[in-house]
Amino acid sequence: MALPNPTDLAVPGFVALVLMEMVAVRLTHPERYEARDTLTSLALGLGNVVSGLIFGGVLGAFALWVWQYRLFEIGWAWYWFVVAFVADDFFYYLVHRAGHRIRWMWASHVIHHSSQHYNLSTALRQTWTGPISLGILIKLPLFLIGFPPAMLAFVGGLNLIYQFWIHTEVIGRMPRWFEAVMNTPSHHRVHHATNPRYLDKNYAGVFIIWDKWLGTFEAERADDPPRYGIVKNLGSFNLFWAAFHEWIGIARDVWAAPGLRAKISYAVMPPGWSHDGSRDTSEIIKTRWLQRQQMESDAWKKPISSSSAVDPAAAQSPAA
Repeated sequence: MALPNPTDLAVPGFVALVLMEMVAVRLTHPERYEARDTLTSLALGLGNVVSGLIFGGVLGAFALWVWQYRLFEIGWAWYWFVVAFVADDFFYYLVHRAGHRIRWMWASHVIHHSSQHYNLSTALRQTWTGPISLGILIKLPLFLIGFPPAMLAFVGGLNLIYQFWIHTEVIGRMPRWFEAVMNTPSHHRVHHATNPRYLDKNYAGVFIIWDKWLGTFEAERADDPPRYGIVKNLGSFNLFWAAFHEWIGIARDVWAAPGLRAKISYAVMPPGWSHDGSRDTSEIIKTRWLQRQQMESDAWKKPISSSSAVDPAAAQSPAA
């Protein structure tokens, strides 16, 4: 069955909503948009479309080849689209989580996190190298179960359309019942934040229940507002540096690494891993932050020593 690409149809709406948000925030929070950053995001989004046109056929052919070994025949009734949407969203969670924990995949995904601003244009800041990140391998069970590749491509497009609107600071919180089940701007702001509390949290695409179920959920807090970007920000609006900087970093590290094991590890271990421990992974950053929090908490709870305590009788005595 031939199905349209939902994201292609949604592009005019994306552009219109970006323009509307820019107008809406210009008078109250102009810092939420930076012209060069927005242009970089839009250019990266255009490059992502070109990349999809170039590599989409290869990925589609691979998916069809795997699908021929399917276990079940899944038809085209409407309810299978619902099942496929939910199943695809769960596997999106898995791919997304791997994209933050495996440096090879992070090299592709980091582009989406590289902006230090958080607005609707950030949603369009997409990778040019998605196909070589090999995330499709994690979704192989969906094809083997029997979901047609065209159906999965269609519901995957709907998933991406949903995620567009959650890239904003204009919306605070949704109703409590909605926040409990669905991914929202509040939840996704956490995901884009570099605060230690928020690192590697809220991987959901549509349903936040996956994070709550698998222990990666963190609620946004008013006393810890999100700081956006990546741990080591780009420091540049250069389009090609934004698209390829982490791939360049991997190549440099692999070239200089002492031994085969270290060379492989620089590609497959979490971002920030180093063979000599000279860099910080997100776990190290969070551990240090938690230790500081505990030390501060202990300092507040520490009782006043007897030597520094004030004698009540002396306090009531008249001055000499």
